Amino acid sequence: MISRTRPRRSGEPERVLLQEVITTALDDMKAVNVKVLDVRGLTDIADTMVIASGNSDRHVRSIAERVLEKAKAAGFRALGTEGERDGEWVLVDLQDIVLHVMLPRVREFYGLERLWDHAEAPVLAAAQVPPTTARRGRRR
Repeated sequence: MISRTRPRRSGEPERVLLQEVITTALDDMKAVNVKVLDVRGLTDIADTMVIASGNSDRHVRSIAERVLEKAKAAGFRALGTEGERDGEWVLVDLQDIVLHVMLPRVREFYGLERLWDHAEAPVLAAAQVPPTTARRGRRR
């Protein structure tokens, strides 16, 4: 198994600049329902995930292409892209930031916001979990 280490930039200012470049490009292309998630404490894959929707497969592809163009112009190199052929879900890996551009139905089906946004899904303590095993053996 070959594992690659992700090249890291020098720090926070570059990540903030890249995030601004991405959100500006998404705004220019009229991306729908843009959400920026801080996933630093949840995964080592990236520090930030940006999720956006497009109105059609062509719109999804063009949004991703515009983000790549703007990022390259600002001096950021993408590690890779996936899904641009079908256009239902395009993933752009920009080192510390991962961009997901999806059709609304695909976005709803996979629910990445619910998966990665730790603020929306609080963890229940053991005392808060209802005791369901005691109820199973009873008959009425």
